[in-house]
Amino acid sequence: MVRPPTQRSAVPGVGRLGLLEPNAAESLRELAWDNVESIPVLWALSRAPDADLALSTLVRLREALDADWAELDSALRSDTALRGRLFALIGSSSAFADHLVAAPAGWTVLRRKGLPEPDELIADLLDAVQAIPEQGPNARSTASRSDSMGGGGRATGELLYRAGIAGPEAIALLRRRYRDQLMLLAALDLAATVENEPVLPYQVVGSHLTALADAALTAALAVAVARVCKDGPVPVRLAVIAMGKSGACELNYVSDVDVVFVAEPADATATRLAAELMSVGSQAFFEVDAALRPEGKAGALVRTLDSHLAYYKRWARTWEFQALLKNRPMTGDLELGRAYRDAVMPMVWTASERADFVTDVQAMRRRVEDLVPADMRERELKLGHGSLRDVEFAVQLLQLVHGRVDDTLHVQGTVEALTALAAGGYVGRDDAANLNASYEFLRLLEHRLQLQRLKRTHTLPAADDEEGMRWLARAAHIRPDGRQDAVGVLGSEIRRNAMRVRRLHAKLFYRPLLDAVARMDSDALRLSPDAAIRQLKALGYTSPEHALGHLKALTGGVSRKGRIQALLLPTLLEWLGETPNPDAGLLAYRRVSEGLDDQIWFLRELRDEGAIAQRLMIVLGSSEYLPDLLINAPDTIRMYADGPSGPLLLSQQPEDVARGILTAAARYDEPKRAVAAARSLRRHELARVASADLLGMLDVPQVCRALSAVWVATLEAALAAVIRASEAEMGQRAPAALAVIGMGRLGGMELGYGSDADVLFVCDPRPGVDETRAVKWSISVAEKVQRLLGAPSTDPPLLVDAGLRPEGRNGALVRTLAAYAAYYAQWAQPWETQALLRAHQVAGDAELGVRFLHIIDKTRYPAGGVSPEAVREIRRIKARVDSERLPRGANPATHTKLGRGGLADIEWTVQLLQLRHAHEIPALHNTSTLESLDVIEEAKLLEPADVELLREAWLIATKARNALVLVRGKPTDQLPGPGQLLSAVARVAGWPNDDGSEFLDHYMRITRRAKAVVERVFGGD
Repeated sequence: MVRPPTQRSAVPGVGRLGLLEPNAAESLRELAWDNVESIPVLWALSRAPDADLALSTLVRLREALDADWAELDSALRSDTALRGRLFALIGSSSAFADHLVAAPAGWTVLRRKGLPEPDELIADLLDAVQAIPEQGPNARSTASRSDSMGGGGRATGELLYRAGIAGPEAIALLRRRYRDQLMLLAALDLAATVENEPVLPYQVVGSHLTALADAALTAALAVAVARVCKDGPVPVRLAVIAMGKSGACELNYVSDVDVVFVAEPADATATRLAAELMSVGSQAFFEVDAALRPEGKAGALVRTLDSHLAYYKRWARTWEFQALLKNRPMTGDLELGRAYRDAVMPMVWTASERADFVTDVQAMRRRVEDLVPADMRERELKLGHGSLRDVEFAVQLLQLVHGRVDDTLHVQGTVEALTALAAGGYVGRDDAANLNASYEFLRLLEHRLQLQRLKRTHTLPAADDEEGMRWLARAAHIRPDGRQDAVGVLGSEIRRNAMRVRRLHAKLFYRPLLDAVARMDSDALRLSPDAAIRQLKALGYTSPEHALGHLKALTGGVSRKGRIQALLLPTLLEWLGETPNPDAGLLAYRRVSEGLDDQIWFLRELRDEGAIAQRLMIVLGSSEYLPDLLINAPDTIRMYADGPSGPLLLSQQPEDVARGILTAAARYDEPKRAVAAARSLRRHELARVASADLLGMLDVPQVCRALSAVWVATLEAALAAVIRASEAEMGQRAPAALAVIGMGRLGGMELGYGSDADVLFVCDPRPGVDETRAVKWSISVAEKVQRLLGAPSTDPPLLVDAGLRPEGRNGALVRTLAAYAAYYAQWAQPWETQALLRAHQVAGDAELGVRFLHIIDKTRYPAGGVSPEAVREIRRIKARVDSERLPRGANPATHTKLGRGGLADIEWTVQLLQLRHAHEIPALHNTSTLESLDVIEEAKLLEPADVELLREAWLIATKARNALVLVRGKPTDQLPGPGQLLSAVARVAGWPNDDGSEFLDHYMRITRRAKAVVERVFGGD
């Protein structure tokens, strides 16, 4: 028997409707919607962002309406507009669902054909508290509103009323009426997600929310008038000025409303009116915030117009003028409000001329970014990377820069400003359109997130919150695209728009600059040269005319390289703009580009490897030491990329580099060519180490070891080449063994970028060779090594200094081992004994070098320790050094080498302890200051806290000294005073921000505390 096919019911089941709650079917039966007549209603319900929430709310509404449910049920079946609004509303917002259930008759509000006009909003909110126009000398007009109002009209005189209901019940009445109006807007805004209803443009939503806020605070002011001025007319003029998003007519559904109060006179009554307005508004509607007033929360709540102007003329900071960009008379005495705006706006449009404009703007941007924890930046719509603030910040900065000479930019809203910037040629038209689209998309998501619970939030659901993302996708009317479901499409759109904002954020500033100097698009509007110079100045370039010339040179002509440069430069210029010296960085980039003009890989690497480009800009904008090195060692730039195991700059070890230098030099018989080969590899290594150091990839000990290793290898290569050539010329073996002993920082393997190589040359005649001949030959070799390494070059100098030899510069350049032994046994002065503590074999005959060290051990580590007389002499010399050696005009607090708590102080302290205790603590037979400090701590010669202070001071002084060389390009020991140079040194030294004064304070605090330890050690017995 064949069974008849099962017929599928025409009425969709809960599964087909996307209803997940177990009681969904029972709820549909309770509503009498489980039938054919209800199919359109059911499918509409299924399209609600959260259909289960919508259904449970409908059940609650039926219970609350009771007999009146039939009217709503009938309306939902016949009125698709109402159906779309209600289902979208209660499926998007649990807060509005609760609001409707609490006052179920409010559903009729949703039947209104359109949004009320601003005048209607004011009338409705005032009606809630039975307000009437205020009478008296300060209530001259309550005329109807004109087109100048941000929400659709603006009153010509004042919006001053007196509430008939001003007791505690006024708050509830106002809250209910405000929430009804907000609900209507939200329903119209959301309806298109359920039914084929018109989509409300973003600007309409923001404008209406602003008009509603204006009406709300007008009603709040009416209540304040009734509470504060019970016995007579208002005796003051009070203007409420909207700021921020409210001033720009782009409020969110849930947002603080920023205000400033202006009063004549600014007396106790005016202050009480303002405070009462804030209290009523914050309880009934939204948080009312007056923190943008002069002096912030510490300043007076109410000021006169003259007081405001006096503050802005004398004390205001740049960010305050940026905030004033959006000021708008909101309610109260609108004539006074317009006088305020007319008076402050000229100051706004000249703010970009302030000396501290660029640094203030950069600091403010960093503060904003620092507000967001790193793990939240991808989810933060307002302050994260590629966020709303990126758009708003960029638009406002361009307005401030160009609005001084272009009145068309004197608008408040972000979208209007973008449109005006595009029309004026300050932003490309396509870029403005794309940025506007991304801005409106991000604002849409922000609105939907806030509507869910009517909470102030800007945070996307976590990536693993699939339910939250699905709700957001449906609430934002995101649909599957055939390849991804709605959640996938939403995620892709969020990433795409954030990336577009970040990209356009850079182009917004720099693409028009390039249009001004290169014909990239013949149809594009282009900045005038004057406008381009203004823009460059605002972005931190102190010589914008020169910068413009560099841009012309880089993008000039019709070559492919010029076109690639034009594509790269918007992003490169943004990165340069964030460095300490963008002017020098741009010049250096031009020099590097011209120097590598024949290297086809250079621009390709910058284009394809973002890490290379960004790191190169950081280096060029921070250092005068590196550009020449990079031009002469361009392959180092390739190492700015990341490899499988991290940055390629860290892929080489100092020992491998040293072997490479020795191997390369050994290929040449002629000393000049051998030294040239060694110099070339040294150049590459210096560029690598300095780049990694500047980019924060190496710590101080690593830098010192790497620099010392390359110096030792270069010295070894030069010595070997000269000896090799001499033996070839003589046709016999060298008459003496020759060793080079490293002294000072070279001996301790703690060289910095500006350090010379302090050495001693020691020889030992071969058996049967006359000593005089051996010494003469050794001197000729040592002199040639010094001459070859010290020859002028574009590289950092290679100075070999033998000034620490016996009898100093008056003594023989080279002595025999026996002569050294005799001298140190009989004539060694305390300072020479101290200098020998850092002696270490570094080049030449290793066996001879070790024999030399064994001989001097008797002098530097004497049995029983150094004599008390020698200690007193060292203390005397130290006191003399402190008082006489500091260069004329140097600041003893900030001289990294000879200043208080500087390198000399720390090293002398360590060496004094070595002289006194090395005979009994073999581990102190160590030429490294840092390693000796470790031993001093382990041996408890000093308290651990004291050792830590000495260690920290040595590290920060070395770091600062190295940073000085990297920034200035030449050796120097003196930290500069506050200013751009100090800020650059601070950044390169690893300080987390551009505040050089903070770094200097930190440096002086550490070195001051270390100096106290030094004085205790040198003042002891």
